[in-house]
This record gives sequence, structure tokens and C-alpha cells, in this order.
Amino acid sequence: MHKISLAPNKRIYFASDQHFGAPDPASSRAREHRFIAWLHKITPDCGALFLLGDLFDFWFEYDRVIPKGFVRVQGALAQIADRGIPLYFFTGNHDLWVRDYLSEEIGFQVFNQPQYFEIGSKTFLIGHGDGLGPGDYGYKRMKKVFTFPLFQKAFKWLHPDLGVRLAQYLSLRNKLISGSDDLVFTGAENEWLVQYAVKKQAKFPVDYYLFGHRHLALDLPIDPKISGVPEARYLNTGDWINHHTYAVFDGNSLELCRDTEGTTV
Repeated sequence: MHKISLAPNKRIYFASDQHFGAPDPASSRAREHRFIAWLHKITPDCGALFLLGDLFDFWFEYDRVIPKGFVRVQGALAQIADRGIPLYFFTGNHDLWVRDYLSEEIGFQVFNQPQYFEIGSKTFLIGHGDGLGPGDYGYKRMKKVFTFPLFQKAFKWLHPDLGVRLAQYLSLRNKLISGSDDLVFTGAENEWLVQYAVKKQAKFPVDYYLFGHRHLALDLPIDPKISGVPEARYLNTGDWINHHTYAVFDGNSLELCRDTEGTTV
């Protein structure tokens, strides 16, 4: 269990699924400017920042090369780290090849699996959300291939001009920033991350389950009959392509907000 002490008048912010680089440089740049403006806005009262995956639509670290672009957002994040604000990054299905660049150059703590956090008197299970719970079998098979060391080594030997271009093409073809089906809520009983949370809650209850990946801002209760934590909730941070949503924790409660209005969703 990771523990975070939140100073008075400070908040913790959570965001995911910016997918910088997709679908084209121009629209990605506009989205990057908007996200950076949000980073500047939250910095004064930010006690910690969590990015829950898919910051990039594609990312691969060669020994001495990283994908072109994203300089502004990396610089903005580095400035936050330089102010002593802790940064946490969970790899997503589009940037699962993050290695040590973000930690060494910017100062992120990088996680590849969901992690438990204790923040003040509240407990969280936080992650990207890909491949968890029932279903999502196609991605689960794909992830086994993409995380296989021999596959990564073979890809690494491709020239970056070829490897990065091929990967960006496949990323867009496979899942253009999530796919239309993911943007439809059909009930909590059909949300596999809710089912995952229910299963976890029965074994190790927490106050909040916080994920990305769905590209849909959600705030759903976990059945209080499962444990002695009646206020347990599952929240999904949505995305920065269509919704521009994020979550904020003030030490007492966790809320979903939308950047355009700064109000709760």
C-alpha cells in the first residue's frame, strides 16, 4: 500500500487517455495545448498528479531514441515535478512500452499494474484498466504478445522511421482513440471494470476504484453489501479527446470534473 500525505488546501488530480499523436499532428497539438493549459491551472493547489495511461497514442523507447513530438507536454510535466509535486504514471494499452524515460527525465513513478494507495483516511485501487475483469479477450491476447521480451527486442531492431510509423498506423487502425462502442454506457452490470471492482472489494475493500481506458466518465457505486465500506465507488476518468474530464480528491471526497466548466460531471 502506497501512502500519500496531503497537505492542507492541496488536491490530488487524476487524468487519462490523452492519446497525444492521434489521429494527426494538428489535432493532437491542439489537444496538447489544452491539456497544458489545464496543467498550469491545477498546479497551484496540486498535491500530486496521477496520469492513468494512454498519455501517448503510441510510445516506444529505443536505447537512445523516443518518438518525435510531445515536447511541450513533457516540458510542462517536468516543470510540475521540479516544483516538488509527485507524479504517478500508469502505463496503458497504447503506451505499455514506457520504460525509464519518464522516470529519469521527468520524475514520474511508473507502474505497469494497478496499485493500492492510502491518501489521508481514504483507500484507492488505481490503474489504467486495460485487460481487467471478464471479457476484453482480444486485448489480453495482444498484450501477451506485445509484452513478450523477444517481440520487443525484434521491434527494437526495426529502424525508428519504419517501426514508429508502422506502430502509429496500427494503433489508429486498431483503436482510433478507443472506438465508438466504448463510448456507450449500457448499465453497470455490463461494465467489466465494475465487475472487477466488485470481485476485489469482496477480498480487500477500499473506498475508491479509479481507472481510465473506457473513454467514458463514470461514477458508479459498489454494492455496500459486499463489504463494510458503504461509500465505495468506481470512477473512470474519461478522456481528453471528447470529454476533457478528470477526477480530483480534496482529502475527503473524490469527484469527476470537466475542464471546460470546472464543474462536477
